[in-house]
Amino acid sequence: MPVRSRGRLRIRYSVHRVHFVIMGCGRVGATLAQSLERKGHSVAVVDQSSDAFRRLPADFTGQKVKGLGFDRETLGQAGIEDAYAFAAVSDGDNSNILAARVVRETFGIEKVVARIYDPRRAEIYQRLGIPTVATVRWTSDQVLRRILPLGATDEYRDPSGKVRLVQVDVHARWIGRTVAAVDAAITGRVAFLARFGEGMLPDPGTVLQENDVVHVLAATDDVVAVERTLTRAPGPEEDN
Repeated sequence: MPVRSRGRLRIRYSVHRVHFVIMGCGRVGATLAQSLERKGHSVAVVDQSSDAFRRLPADFTGQKVKGLGFDRETLGQAGIEDAYAFAAVSDGDNSNILAARVVRETFGIEKVVARIYDPRRAEIYQRLGIPTVATVRWTSDQVLRRILPLGATDEYRDPSGKVRLVQVDVHARWIGRTVAAVDAAITGRVAFLARFGEGMLPDPGTVLQENDVVHVLAATDDVVAVERTLTRAPGPEEDN
């Protein structure tokens, strides 16, 4: 997968293990770090306080970097240049957004998510291209969904296990195409979209926008095919 480094594109092929940087070692940051390490990834955690690292288990093998998460030197020590994704989950909205913008604009990391306490500001940050998660509906799973490699994440299964509602990452080339085009390309249907942090029921003519979160209803046996289709660029046959 591509790894970005100071304005140039360096190619590194890795099937499973990638690097993540987390700013903030509170309860959520520590949980994220443990979850990612358990999945086999490398992790660096940044926090201003050395005491915060006590929340990490004794067997945590990732980096513990003391410093400001928006400081370029600190980020460099955390390995941001080789990071697949960055999560800003400190207890300050401004610090999280500043760090997220530095990581995206200076280091070119595309997978960035910021925790935010004030949901009224979420739409502003979304328009800046920074996915946010409001504290009122916060779980570490929501961050994992945004920073892990493309795929599908279960949200609901019917009691028989035959039908699933999944959140599916979509390739950037699907942006600008209609829900009808998506439905025609998959064996399933778009159930709803999350746009600027709010759910919406689309009609067939609704056009996918950048940062939309797509939720698909499909038969369990078809989920892998749905994931395969939407995480790849659409072909000419999927044009509107």
